[in-house]
Amino acid sequence: MIMNRIRHDGVLIVGAGLAGLSAALEAARAGASVLAVTPEPLLSGCSSAWAQGGIAAALTVQDSAELHAADTAAAGAGLVDADAALRLTQAGRATVQWLTSLGAPFDRDGRGGFAVSLEAAHSVARVARVGGDGAGRAILSAVAAAVRAQPLVEVWEDGSLKGLLKDPTGRVVGAAVTRDGRLVEVTARAVVLATGGAGGLFAATTTPAALKGEGMALAYEAGAEILDPEFVQFHPTAMDVGLDPAPLATEALRGEGARLVDGEGRLLLGEAEDADLQPRDVVARAVHRARIEGRGAFLDARRAVGREFPQAFPAVFAACMRSGLDPRVSPIPVMAACHYHMGGIAADADGRTAAPGLFAVGECAATGVHGANRLASNSLLEAAAFGRRAGMAAARETGGEVPLPARIGPELSSADLQALREAMTLHVGVERTRAGLERLLSLIARIETRAPGAPVLSAASLIAQGALAREESRGGHYRADFPDADVEARHTRMQVAHPVRVLEAAE
Repeated sequence: MIMNRIRHDGVLIVGAGLAGLSAALEAARAGASVLAVTPEPLLSGCSSAWAQGGIAAALTVQDSAELHAADTAAAGAGLVDADAALRLTQAGRATVQWLTSLGAPFDRDGRGGFAVSLEAAHSVARVARVGGDGAGRAILSAVAAAVRAQPLVEVWEDGSLKGLLKDPTGRVVGAAVTRDGRLVEVTARAVVLATGGAGGLFAATTTPAALKGEGMALAYEAGAEILDPEFVQFHPTAMDVGLDPAPLATEALRGEGARLVDGEGRLLLGEAEDADLQPRDVVARAVHRARIEGRGAFLDARRAVGREFPQAFPAVFAACMRSGLDPRVSPIPVMAACHYHMGGIAADADGRTAAPGLFAVGECAATGVHGANRLASNSLLEAAAFGRRAGMAAARETGGEVPLPARIGPELSSADLQALREAMTLHVGVERTRAGLERLLSLIARIETRAPGAPVLSAASLIAQGALAREESRGGHYRADFPDADVEARHTRMQVAHPVRVLEAAE
């Protein structure tokens, strides 16, 4: 039962990671009143704060926006929107400078320029870092401080999204959220979803377990198009130490020369110096295969980093030591775990979706810049650069009519959620098959009888249905029963008005 309705004459932003807060600052700078709603205190419960590697941008004379865009397209396996990628990479330097102006303490080289590191599938070093492996939290801390100082931005740090409000014309005009156990309708001129990814749908994940794709599910129900939901990136070096979520051993370790080995010390990907810096899907499958074959998978940084570990990678070092591992003397056991959702709510560079009044930014959005496989450290760049654009665009919206009541779906029981997470990792994880995907969809249907209309189930179903429809292997999507890529790269598009999944040729 709706206990209250609040009219917010401005922009409503759901989510307070880097994308949401960047949107908030720019909407406020454009003169709009902003209400940002997040279920946990700022810096908590969002993937942005957990990012280790840094932010990719062309910051050196050896680099360019065009080269960065080319690397992005190559990693995306034929499904990257070239215009969107170039728009993103052209904003790279300005975005890093904007974050610096807010107080983000990027590492500097001896000449005072930005210190940059090499990560997988980048042709040159271009990842700006903070304190070795602390980029996400440091950047987000600076942006959060700016948000708290902005008088036009109000933040609810105890609000959970439960539904979207639409008016009789079909325009999204607000959201239903819970606060202190009460359901509240908030109407607004525009709604920006910055709800993060779907890692919490998987038993093995490096992201906050609370992020379960509900934003994508609710946007789908509201009429937005869902693009390529089957493309999930699995990070090859999640630490296999029995924790949920799994701590991450940043890719920058391999950029510094750490190598992946099996239990006998044999290299997993070959002798070449850059063998471990192939695209993440390739490396993740090698790690996955070594583990299921019983050989084990480990990241050996003893020679590459060694005694410098505490200073060079303090976050990884601390996580290792908490788990009883000393990476200076022992290889780190690793596994492939859900790390990033390339697919999601189809949106342009300004965050606009197919549902009028609704914007999407950050990991919940699919803007075309990641394609089938995200290039390392492009996510923070996209969150800030496109988040800012979305904030400016949303500030210009004028709103709609009086909303219809929102439909509120149920929550899953803890037992059903755990069963779903385990089945997602097993059947729509690193390797997929028709038989496994059909078993997963059958499980979702059974749980649906106990929790009809649950957004979590809708999100899981979108991913599984996309994976079942794509009978090829491409980027982060690997079908063991269809191991080759089709000659033509095609998108998966899903929308309530067009329930049949159709693979459409990429532009």
